[in-house]
Amino acid sequence: MVTIPLTRRGSEKLKEELHRLKSVERHAVIQAISEARAQGDLSENAEYDAAKDKQGFIEGRILELESKLAAAQVIDPAKLDAGGKVVFGATVDLEDEDSGAKVTYQIVGDDEADLKLGLVSISSPIARALIGKEAGDVAEVVAPGGVKHWEIVEVRYT
Repeated sequence: MVTIPLTRRGSEKLKEELHRLKSVERHAVIQAISEARAQGDLSENAEYDAAKDKQGFIEGRILELESKLAAAQVIDPAKLDAGGKVVFGATVDLEDEDSGAKVTYQIVGDDEADLKLGLVSISSPIARALIGKEAGDVAEVVAPGGVKHWEIVEVRYT
């Protein structure tokens, strides 16, 4: 079985979504289907069709989340001792060698990634370029916009 790396925060986020889908969304869509059925002829009932479509989406997402959580390998960055190297869960301060721009990214699982929050996927070009490096190293990132060189300023495990 393939494991899916997740941070503790990412695991909790998926569990919360699963709980919401099972305890709130599932019941709401069942109620909507029941109300649509009460209106009579189902062959021309748009509310019924929409509710059934939503139910299919919810059930599919529940199965997907249960599968991901069953295969999850939860990694707590605070408990890592990677000797200063960039690993999954690490928070990395970077400086663009050309522009001097500074950014901070945490390397997380695919389901947790959100660039606006500084969370980059382990499978992204920048994360792949950073893994295994340490403070003072320069990572060459081949991205759609071209090649960038980022100096690793600091690596933290928080």
